[in-house]
Amino acid sequence: MREFAEVSAGVRATVAAHARAQDEGRTEDMVALYLPDAVVEVPGFAPLEGADAIRAAFSRPGWRPDPDRPQCHLVGNTVLTEWHDRAAKATSDVVLLVREGSAWSVAVVARYHDTFEESAGRWLLRRRVDEYVGDPP
Repeated sequence: MREFAEVSAGVRATVAAHARAQDEGRTEDMVALYLPDAVVEVPGFAPLEGADAIRAAFSRPGWRPDPDRPQCHLVGNTVLTEWHDRAAKATSDVVLLVREGSAWSVAVVARYHDTFEESAGRWLLRRRVDEYVGDPP
């Protein structure tokens, strides 16, 4: 059986890699962190089912970062709520910052509810459910 620390490190690495790839507009790198039949649920939108739907959504303007308006996802407080040898669940807090001119401001405060599966030594997302904290954007 895998140790808690090993699972936790793998999950946190995936969460961090996702945030960085998303902020840098590296959609293919971000999609590579999902299983082919993964699901992403964002409030106010139909669920994104499968890698192609996730790729299409995160390639659209409004979802893809605007080079003239940099963004930064700060993800923390990741807590493993369940874990096994090949599956895990975690909840993370996230704050999305956007830069307007020379100032950064908070655009979204949310929580990720993630389900992971281990695949070839990597912890990939099976499902991500976003929950807005406070008023939605």
